[in-house]
Amino acid sequence: MNEKENKDQLPTGLRRQKKELKEYIEKRDFSKTKEPKSGKQSTIDGKQIYCIQKHNASHLHWDLRLEFDGVLKSWAIPKEPPRIKGIKRLAIQTEDHPLNYANFEGEIPEGQYGGGKVEIWDKGIFTLVERKKDIIVIDIKAKKLNGEYCLIKTNYGSKPEKKLVILQKIRLISNISLISNRPFNFTKPI
Repeated sequence: MNEKENKDQLPTGLRRQKKELKEYIEKRDFSKTKEPKSGKQSTIDGKQIYCIQKHNASHLHWDLRLEFDGVLKSWAIPKEPPRIKGIKRLAIQTEDHPLNYANFEGEIPEGQYGGGKVEIWDKGIFTLVERKKDIIVIDIKAKKLNGEYCLIKTNYGSKPEKKLVILQKIRLISNISLISNRPFNFTKPI
């Protein structure tokens, strides 16, 4: 059986997940790293997976991961994520990760993509409050981050799909009305 016939026999959800994880898989040598190659984890009572991993690679950063469309959408945050209202953090979108990556902790070998120590910094669930092409508002329930947060695309960045994103804690959805009414120029949803 050739690759096309095999692909056609995969359920639609698995085909989409394989496509979504292509960049993730291409960047890793799974014979050398213990990172999960793929895998599914179920949601809890309709709530989606939220996780932040502290990652001491070439530079210390925090990786925000949110479950959307059968994968973990991921953003690298150069400074510790905000716990109080009004503090903003840069968040740079990275490749999608498999759902079971939310449980990964360990050492990625030196010389491998992202080589360094990964530890779970915070983990819980979130519910989606609002999702548009330029903004995501979520309600996080976890130990360190709790409450409503928003991810807002900026006009900075060289490629439309890699625009810089701001992560900010908010209280009420009405608090973001001034931010969300700004004109945006985006071609791909977050």
